[in-house]
Amino acid sequence: MFGVLDISASALAAQRTRLDVIAGNVAGAFTTRDADGRPNPYRRRFVVLAPGNPAAGPHARGVHVQQIALDPSPFRKKWDPDHVDAIKAGPDKGYVRLPNVQLSTEMIDAIEAARAYEANVTVMEVTKTMAAASLRLLA
Repeated sequence: MFGVLDISASALAAQRTRLDVIAGNVAGAFTTRDADGRPNPYRRRFVVLAPGNPAAGPHARGVHVQQIALDPSPFRKKWDPDHVDAIKAGPDKGYVRLPNVQLSTEMIDAIEAARAYEANVTVMEVTKTMAAASLRLLA
């Protein structure tokens, strides 16, 4: 029974990390400069989840965040020759490179992560209820 709680707890931590990364993507969705002030758009990040390894011990069950990876998809381009970060020369002159973040995708991912989080909270509540009922039967 405690294994179920460990598995659900690992899933809660993983989904919380997903939501944190999604929030960062939404925050950087219109950022055209990096931390050093260079015209380098924010690159979308995503969480890669991996199964735990039960052979490694009781706390290795469930799921864990394997890595937070960068999305390799190309940056979006927007025609805005008056923007301070507009490309000055070449075939893309006048275009501004924008982050490869799609707000609709982030919203869908956030809803999915929130639903998974809620499902694992429900599993933990049901497990707690079952344990309490078992104890009542034994008493």
